[in-house]
Amino acid sequence: MPANAPRLTPQTTQLLALLLATPTEPRYGRDLARETGLKTGTVHPILARLELAGWIDSFWEDPAEHEDQGRPRRRYYRLTDDGERAARAALADTARQSARTPATNLRTQPGYQW
Repeated sequence: MPANAPRLTPQTTQLLALLLATPTEPRYGRDLARETGLKTGTVHPILARLELAGWIDSFWEDPAEHEDQGRPRRRYYRLTDDGERAARAALADTARQSARTPATNLRTQPGYQW
């Protein structure tokens, strides 16, 4: 993974998988949090790290849109072309690593008691 690649926590991979489902569709943080089940306090720092790494870009919505709806202005995020390639490769690598790691059954572990 390149030096500027973000840390791929389970939450980051979950967010990347959602962004990859519709890579050209702009998404806002609260929507991503709702769809992943993650807290906004988890999602926004991940988005900041992904943007810093160049995997996503962001833009603010047109002020008229939020004023007409009486809500705060939304910041939208979308994968960059490089980010889409990097995310696909990172998720594929994560899947390969998971496939190689055997599942553990607690009942077979020393010290496990019913």
